[in-house]
Amino acid sequence: MNDRRILTAESVTEGHPDKLCDAIADGVLDACLAEDPGARVACEVLATAGKITVAGEITARVLPDIPAIAARTVRETGYEADYEIEALTHEQSPDIAEAVNGGRQTRAGDQGVVYGYACLETDELLPLPVVLAHRITRLLTNARKLGTIRGLGPDGKAQVSVEYLFGLPSRIVSVVASCQHDEGKDLEELRREVLERVITPALEELPPDRETEILINPGGRFVLGGFEADTGLTGRKLMADTYGGLIPHGGGALSGKDGTKVDRSGAYMARYIAKNIVAAGLAEKCTVSLAYAIGKAEPVVVDVDTHGTGEHPDAVLERAVRGVFDLTPEGMIRTLGLDRPIFTKFCNYGHFTHPDAPWERMDKGQALDGACRFRRTGVSSR
Repeated sequence: MNDRRILTAESVTEGHPDKLCDAIADGVLDACLAEDPGARVACEVLATAGKITVAGEITARVLPDIPAIAARTVRETGYEADYEIEALTHEQSPDIAEAVNGGRQTRAGDQGVVYGYACLETDELLPLPVVLAHRITRLLTNARKLGTIRGLGPDGKAQVSVEYLFGLPSRIVSVVASCQHDEGKDLEELRREVLERVITPALEELPPDRETEILINPGGRFVLGGFEADTGLTGRKLMADTYGGLIPHGGGALSGKDGTKVDRSGAYMARYIAKNIVAAGLAEKCTVSLAYAIGKAEPVVVDVDTHGTGEHPDAVLERAVRGVFDLTPEGMIRTLGLDRPIFTKFCNYGHFTHPDAPWERMDKGQALDGACRFRRTGVSSR
């Protein structure tokens, strides 16, 4: 093991153009599921100054008012600009529909590999840099909405670098925060307020030291934000959505997809499995990977890696996972309630930082431990 490492993660606020596109896409998905739990949705959003385009494949009993959803999402995020909104959708390909629905149970709508992870570094069972970066952006948004820092805009982002010694967080190396602000906001006043009311409380559990570099709006003026400043696109904040790039990522985006898309349902299930393994004391950290083939219900690969910290051999844990969890798309949708309109609520500040998300439950530890013990003694619970 390398005695010293520096790990970095970033987060963005809900007013960042890419995350705003994700929120619009998940708003469309939720509207479809509210009327039709069996809706098939693959929704993408591209937005720039004055223009929002929503495109994708939607098969649902009721097609929602997509321009109204987009306009409402932009307004509720804190922007007042008007946009021309274009919706370009068609039904799901009949070939894909047959691959998903043509058997006795729902099958994967595409191939893909997904990863889930959990560790003991934080209460959230996530790496510390990930938790701290999201905490800063949440506090920035709260400061704007509550008015505790006047003159903040919706757009913003944060980045935290943590030094690890012998695998444990040791100190904060650097913090970067950039936040949109009103034209008349004094930059030095902004920096002082963000330091006192956002960064300092966010880093209470591991406070900065004298050598920590803290940069607040290092680029200076940040008046123009959102789509007026940068083009937004769904699926472009994959690392912020998941584990900060600190574990592998299969490359599939999350937002705008119904549960038959294993990029989403599989990623949530992999996190659910990894978190339950760690929460139950079966490992100090755990990476779960699942791989799927289009038209097949069961995953083609299930892999569990406890990085040498497991109470049981990884091969035993893998067999226990297969026995305790239904890893088919239909099973994942049923277990995690992915046919309900819940997605907009969880699409910001990381998909795995929300304790009330169904994939964050810690309710399978006893079953997993029991299954491991059965398998180690050569007795199958199946």
